[in-house]
Amino acid sequence: MAYSSLREFVNVLDGADELKRIKAKVSPELEVAEITDRVSKAEGPALLFENVEGSDIPLLINAFGSYKRMAMALGVKDINEIADEIEGMIKIGPPESLIDKVKILGILAKLTNFPPKNVRRGACQDVVHTGDRVSLDRLPIIKCWPLDAAPYITLPQVFTHSLKTGQRNVGTYRLQKLDERTLAMHWQIHHDGAGHHREYRAAGAKMPVAVAIGGDPVMSYIGTAPLPSGIDELLFAGFLRKANVPMVKCKTIDMRVPADVDIVIEGYIEPDETCVEGPFGDHTGFYSLPEEYPVFHVTAITHRKKPIYQTIIVGKPPMEDCYMGKVTERIFLPLIKMQLPEVVDMNLPLFGVFHNFALIAIDKRYPFHAKKIMHSIWGLGQLMFSKIIIVVDKHVNVQNVEEVFFYVGSNVDPKRDVTIVEGPVDVLDHAAPLIGAGSKMGIDATTKWREEGYQREWPDEIEMSQEIKELVSKRWKEYGFRR
Repeated sequence: MAYSSLREFVNVLDGADELKRIKAKVSPELEVAEITDRVSKAEGPALLFENVEGSDIPLLINAFGSYKRMAMALGVKDINEIADEIEGMIKIGPPESLIDKVKILGILAKLTNFPPKNVRRGACQDVVHTGDRVSLDRLPIIKCWPLDAAPYITLPQVFTHSLKTGQRNVGTYRLQKLDERTLAMHWQIHHDGAGHHREYRAAGAKMPVAVAIGGDPVMSYIGTAPLPSGIDELLFAGFLRKANVPMVKCKTIDMRVPADVDIVIEGYIEPDETCVEGPFGDHTGFYSLPEEYPVFHVTAITHRKKPIYQTIIVGKPPMEDCYMGKVTERIFLPLIKMQLPEVVDMNLPLFGVFHNFALIAIDKRYPFHAKKIMHSIWGLGQLMFSKIIIVVDKHVNVQNVEEVFFYVGSNVDPKRDVTIVEGPVDVLDHAAPLIGAGSKMGIDATTKWREEGYQREWPDEIEMSQEIKELVSKRWKEYGFRR
């Protein structure tokens, strides 16, 4: 289903007993974050703060803070429905019959039948503030952690365009509030927004930027999705919501934004103007250090008549962003399998904050296959940032971390089975010797073959016979056990 507004999603959450309305007055400086952190780690509901000091706009947080709410946000009962649909589409081979051709036409329709559509008016422009009326102070922007440099917008949909091709990008880049009309734009060097900025810098031109907040929750998710460069996030949003995304022209810049979002911040970035951004309490569980980032000048703020400000906090997992990341893992796994069909399953565990660990199960088919997989993963989009890759055999459940590490301890000879490479790492990896550059490790925890230099006989694993397992299962209650 497609939500017509964020408020509609809030009402759905409320009706499903997945929302807590907080009417008490709260401070946007740390208090909202502390409440949310406690609720999030207790696997509690979404929170709607209706009385935030300094603003008359209610604040929604922890809306994505469970697998159930993520499924609700994307309009399905189970996230695997989306993964299964994608897998079904990519499994169809070349057409050999009329039926096959009809199937492929149906798939193409699913992918291309929901492009964004331009509209003349949008609810996001019910109220328009320009000139002296522009003030970020009206928004309930929160300060998340004590050492944060300032309040931050943490769940934005940042719209940019390539100066060369006109290709649009939607990214989720945090924004530090500098004053009532300027923000610091934190986009990392590897992301498309930063690439667009380099094009404008080279041309000496101002870069238009629009920041949307709220709307259909699909829109808040797509900026985090690791789509290949050049793929329009709004086409992917249309596929997810099974409806076109209506787009309206901005008031002060040449750009379009989703017509149904709650708040839009319009503005521009000068070619060479930067400021010190940070520190910021990040999803790694540590503060990211101050660095130079572009300054975003606000030229207009537009919003619905009764907007809702959606935000998140990040920090030591589990947090709301963890569920967003796990959904991405499930949705994009079929695409990884398409390129690497020997991959059986993957787990980016929460404690690894999505780039420290990648646990991969494979159908091992030839010697040193695990090493091939390591290097392949390091060549796949944002998976290139995987600091430690552990590869196990297909029978190992990578969703069970203890089981994975049992085989690391059982199957690994450190000298033989550990591979160290150097290359790009996540900019937020503070352990790396250089910003964005360091080393990565691959661990081959698969059963070793003689062709891999293993000269001994590999022992059989201890396992009960299937016949006895079935017998004991049938007689379980006879032994006096309830289950």
